[in-house]
Amino acid sequence: MTEQKVAVVTGASSGIGAATARRLAADGFDVVLTARRTDRIEALAKEIGGRARTLDVTDRAAVDAFAAEIGRVDVLVNNAGGAIGAESVESGDPADWRAMYEVNVIGVLNVTQALLPALRATGDGTVLVMSSTAAMAAYEGGGGYVAAKHAAHTIAATLRLELCGEPIRVIEIAPGMVKSEGFAVTRFRGDEDKAAAVYAGVAEPLTSEDVADTVSWAVTRPPHVNIDLLVVRPRAQAANHKVHREL
Repeated sequence: MTEQKVAVVTGASSGIGAATARRLAADGFDVVLTARRTDRIEALAKEIGGRARTLDVTDRAAVDAFAAEIGRVDVLVNNAGGAIGAESVESGDPADWRAMYEVNVIGVLNVTQALLPALRATGDGTVLVMSSTAAMAAYEGGGGYVAAKHAAHTIAATLRLELCGEPIRVIEIAPGMVKSEGFAVTRFRGDEDKAAAVYAGVAEPLTSEDVADTVSWAVTRPPHVNIDLLVVRPRAQAANHKVHREL
C-alpha cells in the first residue's frame, strides 16, 4: 500500500493558505496546517482531517522543533506572508519593512531549510513559494512588500539552480489581484473602506480558491514536470497598474 503523501501549508489559518489546505486534503494529501492562530487551524484541521501545528515561521527555534517532529514531508507550500502599509519609500516605517521581510523572506528561508532533509528523503519532494505579481514589477506605495516578494522570488530561483539534479522541484506561484480574507484589511491597518477600494468596480478578482486550484495543479504534475513560475491574474487585470473597473 502506498504511503499517503504529506503536504505542509504555512499561513493556513485564512485566505489562500486555508483554501490550499482544503484543496490539497481533497486531493488526498495528509495536510499539516501551520499558522500562529491556533483556534483557526485546529478548526480547519478537524474539518479536513488534517493536522494543526501552531507555528510562527519567523521563529527559527520553533521551526526547527516543528521539523524535528513532523516526519514525512512531500510538499511544502510556503504561503505565510503579507503586506503592511501603503506608504511611499520616503515615508515608510522601517519597522513595517522589517516585519514584511521577516515573514515573506526569512520565514520562507527558515521553513525551507528546516524541511529540505525530509523533502529530499521522499525521493520526490516539492517546494512551492507563494510570491506575488509584486515580485515582478514595482508600484507606488508598495516598496516594502515589493522588495520582500522580489526576495522571495529570488529564493525560489536560486534554490531551483542549487537543487538541480536532486529529486526536489521548486515551484513559484505569483498571484495578482486576489480578494482574499484579511489581506487588504491588514495592509491598510484595519481600514475597511481603503481595503474595499482596492477591489472597487472589479467584477471578478481572483479568489483564494482560484489560487488553491493553481497550487493543486502545479504540485500534482508528474514528477519530471516542474512549473518554474506561474503568474495568475483575474481577466480584469492586465498588469499591476492596469485594472478594468466598472464604476
